[in-house]
Amino acid sequence: MDFNDIAQKTIHLVVEVGNFIRKEREGFESNTIISKGSNDFVTHVDKASEEHLVSGLSQILPGSGFIAEEGTIAYNNEEYNWIIDPIDGTTNFIHGAPPYSISIGLRKGETLIGGVIYELSADECFYAFDGGKAFLNGKEIQVSSTDKVANSLIATGFPYTEFGLKKNFMETLDYFFYHSHGVRRLGSAAADLAYVACGRYDAFYEYNLKAWDVAGGAYILQQAGGKLSDFKGGANFLFGKELIASNSLIFEEFSKIIGNIMKKEHA
Repeated sequence: MDFNDIAQKTIHLVVEVGNFIRKEREGFESNTIISKGSNDFVTHVDKASEEHLVSGLSQILPGSGFIAEEGTIAYNNEEYNWIIDPIDGTTNFIHGAPPYSISIGLRKGETLIGGVIYELSADECFYAFDGGKAFLNGKEIQVSSTDKVANSLIATGFPYTEFGLKKNFMETLDYFFYHSHGVRRLGSAAADLAYVACGRYDAFYEYNLKAWDVAGGAYILQQAGGKLSDFKGGANFLFGKELIASNSLIFEEFSKIIGNIMKKEHA
């Protein structure tokens, strides 16, 4: 399997779809928005972009399966499976606010082996494939060298459909207000992970995530020298709906803080 060829073709496809999304945003009308649930939206642009990605990736890697947010295709039991979010940050896209990203992960069996994130507003393409290094627009990237949470800039995402852990989540924010350089919330988990991978952020955490939100970024981050887990310290961050990510130097400290607070029971 020539993963360098797969990588280059996938990047070309993603940029092509990104150009379509940008063009559609210029004439975007709010009456095309469909609500999938409370604060959970989809547009005709999401659907058309996903169809284009599925069609193109099927040609790049024939016989592969798909896990796709908008349900364009529904089989995922092949040896290789793509995990796709055509627009991660749809709410940002609707309002014309950056960032919003195309996120693609590639899985062989149970193992992630590739990832591409294309952040459209900045024209930044992050990628890594099959044990290789991580790149941003062709330049190698690495996670930060920050060695204490107190010196870290941290990213997160706010819950918008499941609020059972809201008190715990607010407690994490309160902690980091006093014990870090600050907390940022961009509205695209894919972009958050990409920014940890290239050292702009030192750490990221969020719950109520889906596999298509994190698959591409998780692999890129690992190849850039970062670490990931779920809130319990396990490896179920892809389908477990919760993720902790950081550089390797603060990972133990950061994951312990998140784990201790998020597992608390509140009256």
